[in-house]
Amino acid sequence: MTPDATDVALLRALLADGSLTAKDAGVQAGVSQPVAWRRIKRLEEAGVIRGRRVRLDKAKLGFGVTVFLGVKVSARGRGSVEEFERAVTAIPEVQLVQHVLGVYDYRLKVVARDLEDFERILRRRIMTLPGIGEIESNVLLSEEKNEPVRI
Repeated sequence: MTPDATDVALLRALLADGSLTAKDAGVQAGVSQPVAWRRIKRLEEAGVIRGRRVRLDKAKLGFGVTVFLGVKVSARGRGSVEEFERAVTAIPEVQLVQHVLGVYDYRLKVVARDLEDFERILRRRIMTLPGIGEIESNVLLSEEKNEPVRI
């Protein structure tokens, strides 16, 4: 599916505010509510829109530290990779799991209340994962840009 100009306008409106109704998104895109609703529904069915999310302020919730981990999985084979993925995605502080090419097999984004809390998560949860090998940690100092996909 290739979105046309109206679809792009609707997507931009929803990216700016995912809580918009079809009527409000349609107003911003210059189409009626029924047209906007049908197009949004079509974009959802095509998988272009994969859902709408609430973005939380981690710091206001008490999570003051974000750490990116590079992880090598020591055991090879489909079973060990699937077991690692199943276990790592079950850790609530792990916000992102990406299987990557390069020096490491996975990149993880972990949030913690402070460095002491991160150390606890690292030692008790991450370092005990099945197939865990080498780990590299990078503590986030500041975030200059964090935007959704632009269209």
